[in-house]
Amino acid sequence: MKIKIRLQELLDERNISQRQLALMVDMRPGTINALCRGTTDRIYISTLEQICNALNVHIHELIDMEDK
Repeated sequence: MKIKIRLQELLDERNISQRQLALMVDMRPGTINALCRGTTDRIYISTLEQICNALNVHIHELIDMEDK
């Protein structure tokens, strides 16, 4: 199984840019970009909480499990 962060999909659905989200959650735009591209290999739970709160989504909407 592979964990996938669905951040870019959620941003597209809400018409929110990566930069806007970075400002909303007070994170570096590069951090948000890496999450959107799936190029990060670790993430803090607090980061996921901030993103979920900013987008008003549950964690299961942000994270997906895929077969490799």
